[in-house]
Amino acid sequence: MGRLDDKVAIVTGAAMGQGAEIARAYVAEGASVVIADVAKEQGQALADELGAAAHFVHHDVSDAGSWASLVEDANGRFGTVSVLANNAGILRFGDIERMPADEVELLWRVNQLGCFLGMQAVTRTMRKAGGGSIINASSVEGLAGMASCTAYAATKWAIRGMTKCAAMELGPKGIRVNSVHPGMIDTPMTRVHGGDAAMEYGASKVPLRRVGTPADIAPVYVFLASDESSYVNGAEIAVDGGVTSTHAFGA
Repeated sequence: MGRLDDKVAIVTGAAMGQGAEIARAYVAEGASVVIADVAKEQGQALADELGAAAHFVHHDVSDAGSWASLVEDANGRFGTVSVLANNAGILRFGDIERMPADEVELLWRVNQLGCFLGMQAVTRTMRKAGGGSIINASSVEGLAGMASCTAYAATKWAIRGMTKCAAMELGPKGIRVNSVHPGMIDTPMTRVHGGDAAMEYGASKVPLRRVGTPADIAPVYVFLASDESSYVNGAEIAVDGGVTSTHAFGA
């Protein structure tokens, strides 16, 4: 406990699943957390659960104005933002021949543009404070390919690339930027694409023979937010049960 004492964190996509577990872990380790999400009911319920150290803000990651308001709110409520967990994202499958352009654009706006705007919004604050940590949620699809996942993977590869560039640009300002690459994680976002059957199939592809849980992901976010990772910058950390260790990933 206390690994994140005095840290002020924004966690996007924090109302449910992986983001909610990150928010819980941050509060447990001493951070003050702004829970940012479009899901009002679930986000407020989580803030109520976590108490005075947490606050919910309705937030659209694809809107620059929403980001400006979010950071201003966080700075005013808890103090200078020192951690951004750029966790918000959506998943859509679609064959190249058939996937509608509006779904491709939606993936880009939420996953890729949202990540960029988040980094942009906190950089000035973190620079003035002397540093901070930005953690961008990519995916194993940002490390390798998968059929019927072209549009989604494009956004996750982009996040991987943006992370590398931002680490070089912001490192001299004391701001570390790293990416986390989860494998198949049992969350509402993944369960909607096949339920238990999808989880069972996913587990069969993992060397550990199970899908991950949000509790498998949150400790990595705690480490990257903490001073323990003060020399970790521009890294890509796969949390996937070993699935990307084989050339057959995605087969």
